Amino acid sequence: MCGILAVLGCSDDSQAKRVRVLELSRRLKHRGPDWSGLYQHGDCYLAHQRLAIVDPASGDQPLFNEDKSVVVTVNGEIYNHEELRKKLANHKFRTGSDCDVIAHLYEEYGEDFVDMLDGIFSFVLLDTRDNSFIVARDAIGVTSLYFGWGLDGSVWISSELKGLNDDCEHFETFPPGHLYSSKLGGFRRWYNPPWFSEAVPSVPYDPLVLRHAFENAVIKRLMTDVPFGVLLSGGLDSSLVASITARYLAGTKAAKHWGTQLHSFCIGLEGSPDLKAAREVADYLGTVHHEFHFTVQDGIDAIEDVIYHIETYDVTTIRASTPMFLMSRKIKSLGVKMVISGEGSDEIFGGYLYFHKAPNKEEFHRETCHKIKALHQYDCLRANKATSAWGLEARVPFLDKEFINVAMAIDPESKLIKKDQGRIEKWVLRRAFDDEERPYLPKHILYRQKEQFSDGVGYSWIDGLKAHAAQHVTDKMMLNASYIFPHNTPTTKEAYYYRMIFERFFPQNSARLTVPGGASVACSTAKAVEWDAAWKNNLDPSGRAALGVHLSAYDAETPLSNVPSKVIDSIPRMMDLPGVAIQS
Repeated sequence: MCGILAVLGCSDDSQAKRVRVLELSRRLKHRGPDWSGLYQHGDCYLAHQRLAIVDPASGDQPLFNEDKSVVVTVNGEIYNHEELRKKLANHKFRTGSDCDVIAHLYEEYGEDFVDMLDGIFSFVLLDTRDNSFIVARDAIGVTSLYFGWGLDGSVWISSELKGLNDDCEHFETFPPGHLYSSKLGGFRRWYNPPWFSEAVPSVPYDPLVLRHAFENAVIKRLMTDVPFGVLLSGGLDSSLVASITARYLAGTKAAKHWGTQLHSFCIGLEGSPDLKAAREVADYLGTVHHEFHFTVQDGIDAIEDVIYHIETYDVTTIRASTPMFLMSRKIKSLGVKMVISGEGSDEIFGGYLYFHKAPNKEEFHRETCHKIKALHQYDCLRANKATSAWGLEARVPFLDKEFINVAMAIDPESKLIKKDQGRIEKWVLRRAFDDEERPYLPKHILYRQKEQFSDGVGYSWIDGLKAHAAQHVTDKMMLNASYIFPHNTPTTKEAYYYRMIFERFFPQNSARLTVPGGASVACSTAKAVEWDAAWKNNLDPSGRAALGVHLSAYDAETPLSNVPSKVIDSIPRMMDLPGVAIQS
């Protein structure tokens, strides 16, 4: 992922201002270590830090139209750029970059072209003919973007908080699926899919339609001119991504550049059952598998760096981001610049454990809609920033626009978990790839429930974090938490510890408002907490909080030490964090 920074209408075209913009842009250099670019037109500045994935030789930014009257700085990948170029046959392109189409689409279609883009993106487009500009973010918010206002009347846009938090009077998260137009003076939503209304769909489940839609989503993400791989945890989602990639890699341009041997990556605590599962899947698919180990202390030592890069104090996100952050550094050291990952499946198909308690298909569907709409604050934030911290790009096929439309149109009755009928979580996805003639995965992997680490291995990560926080946060500090942090008041010592670190890096009120809050059990929304009365008194983001579902649920009367290890190892795991073998 690249880094973009724009300052527009700042009433200052001095050399000092240019130097300041350059300084702030360098805060994003980790996102794009391959090249830096800065364009100035009067008091408007567009800066870019490039991670070169497509056309590394000539695709440096900012990008222009033919006469350079339209200027674009963009972070993203446009998967249908070749098709769009055909529609723009009368235009002359300066580079082979997939993002080069944006300026020309604006010339041809005005501000209404954004929905034509199939990909992930955040961009700022400046029309120097009248100094108007537009800003847009992809449908789900896979790429990160922030929007700020200066006291001098300027507008600021940055891929990360750290690019604007010190210079803006107020700033916010730029909403996914939206466009800001300086001509209209406000935001409008360009992404309006059928599922967004949350009306319950009725399309009958067709496993082949779902299969082909996901295969297409993976295949289009093989567009690359640099070495790449897949994150593989051994869970369903990452294993399917790896299987499809391995199956279709041979016929792609990427294979011509880098060969047909797929590389896979996994990280975990020593002895993790998921590491074993990932090796089994890698052996079955024939990938070159790279297994990395980390210790609880390694993770604790990285917490401050993680919070600085991920820019959140959300407990679940920090727990899950840390191993992904460590793994990304290892992957980049091998010369890999892009990975394909499995985020989004649990939100679309109701894969979290608390979905077992969904009272009906209407509530199930509404919860999946809410989860998808919030992804930019959680898993997308983690996947984007944990990898970008080391100049690595993550692509997420489950969040493909076309695939989401297909998956969210399915009658949710088919998604409901019905154990008496042999339907476990994400049954519709598992069934879609159950091919007897050309198996995608071994049957026991395809229908394998997400495994829980044993207490001494997996839970030691979270328990270690809690113990570390307890050494730095006293009971007295917790008594005053509501006065120190009146917004999103931390209710645990772990949350308080993360909040202290976040506030040190990002002390502005606007910064703390970018992080979501509210009651949650096992990653649920606040509304889903109402599904089970017992959950209201056991609010925790861990899967173990799903009382009555998770066999190792928190229970004072039945300590985990009394549960046989063979039983623990067969417990469904709460999340499938691609490539990461930890309990979140």
